[in-house]
Amino acid sequence: MDKKFYLVREDVLPEAMKKVLAAKELIERKKVDSVADAVQLVDVSRSVFYKYRDAVFPFHTMVREKIITLFFHLEDRSGTLSKLLSVVAGANCNVLTIHQTIPLQGRANVTLSISTSEMTMTIDELLSQLKQLPFVEKVEILGSGA
Repeated sequence: MDKKFYLVREDVLPEAMKKVLAAKELIERKKVDSVADAVQLVDVSRSVFYKYRDAVFPFHTMVREKIITLFFHLEDRSGTLSKLLSVVAGANCNVLTIHQTIPLQGRANVTLSISTSEMTMTIDELLSQLKQLPFVEKVEILGSGA
């Protein structure tokens, strides 16, 4: 049986589906020990959770790629690459390649290719954390692929 998929805005989803999504996220991020804990935290019944768990997905999980390439424009300071890699490792990403230009006029460009298959946050959350680093002037996704 072929299944059809639809892209639906969050504000029109039934509350039960939103709660199932929240419970699934708690489980995925290992914020709870069991389904029972997750459904209790989001105030949804186990039967509703099991009814919708394989039918509703956050958009980012449907389009999540395994490898992304990030481009950074950084201030040339001691330890910047180490701190940048620490944030990437903290998201449980695996660095596949690193390319860094020679710093010119106090700035350097870095390109990272990372595997996101075990990532513990969304790509948007990772980008947000990286942009908050004081030495990061620019970060963007150059490409993605399986």
